[in-house]
Amino acid sequence: MAQDKFKIARDFIQAIPHARELAMAVTDIGDGTAEITMPYDSRFVGDPKTGVIHGGAVSALMDTCCGAAVMTHPDCPGATATLDLRIDYMRAATPGQTITARAECHQLTRSVAFVRAQAFDADLERPVATATGAFTVGS
Repeated sequence: MAQDKFKIARDFIQAIPHARELAMAVTDIGDGTAEITMPYDSRFVGDPKTGVIHGGAVSALMDTCCGAAVMTHPDCPGATATLDLRIDYMRAATPGQTITARAECHQLTRSVAFVRAQAFDADLERPVATATGAFTVGS
């Protein structure tokens, strides 16, 4: 069953062109949880002076990870889409480091899933960003 969820999440990411372009990779899947990494890539630097990855790339990573967490929830009947996503940027990601997003679908109703997520670079004590979101639940 865990392998099926991993395949669902991996296929979900591979179907999204920007996720492929950002080289996102599923590293862990559970019941309503997901972990996805995005390697550092100088093409996505937002500030050439500092080498910091653009916040839009971090947003895309977190949104994708949240969607994967919803899709792998045991009670989710199928596809999902973002209804609302709030991202709070806590600090700039360290240039050159992979960014990892971890998301948990903590509540599922008949039509809406509620998700929390965090993104980290190598410093696991200080998140780069946190997110809360609502996603559709459907077949």
